[in-house]
Amino acid sequence: MLWNPQVAVAVFIGLTATVEDIARREIPNWIPVAGIVGGMGAAVWMSGWSGLGSSLLGTLAGFLVFLVFYMLGGMGGGDVKLMAGLGAVLGAGRIFEAALWTAGIGGLMAAVIIAYAAVRPAKKAVIERTGKSPLHIPYAPAITLGAWLALVPKS
Repeated sequence: MLWNPQVAVAVFIGLTATVEDIARREIPNWIPVAGIVGGMGAAVWMSGWSGLGSSLLGTLAGFLVFLVFYMLGGMGGGDVKLMAGLGAVLGAGRIFEAALWTAGIGGLMAAVIIAYAAVRPAKKAVIERTGKSPLHIPYAPAITLGAWLALVPKS
C-alpha cells in the first residue's frame, strides 16, 4: 500500500513547509511540531509502541544532520527543525537517505539559481550596491523532495 498515515503526514508537512518557505522565506514553528506529533502518531499507528522509538531517533537524527550547517551559517533554523519533524515521520531508518536526497536536490537547485544569477547583470548590481546577496534559496522544497524520495518503496 503506497498511501498510509506516514505518507499522509509527510505530504502535508512537506507541502505546507514548501509553500511557507517560498512565500515568506520562513518555516513557522508549528509545521515541524506538527511533523513530530504526526510522525510519532503515524509510527505508533503503523508499528505499535516500537515505532515510537524509531520516530524519536529519527527526530534526533534529522535535527543533528543539519545542525552543523546551521551552525556554519549555511542554513536557517527552520530548515533544521523541518528536518527534525520529517525525521519523526521517516524514522531512524530513512532519515539519512532523505538527507542524502536533500543534499543532492539542494545542490542542483543552488547550481540552477547561481547560473541564472550569473547571466543577469542586474543581480550583480544589487549585490554590489547592498553588499548582500539576493540569492537566498528556500531549502524546504529540497528537504520535502528528499523526504518523499526516501519514502518510495525500493523493490
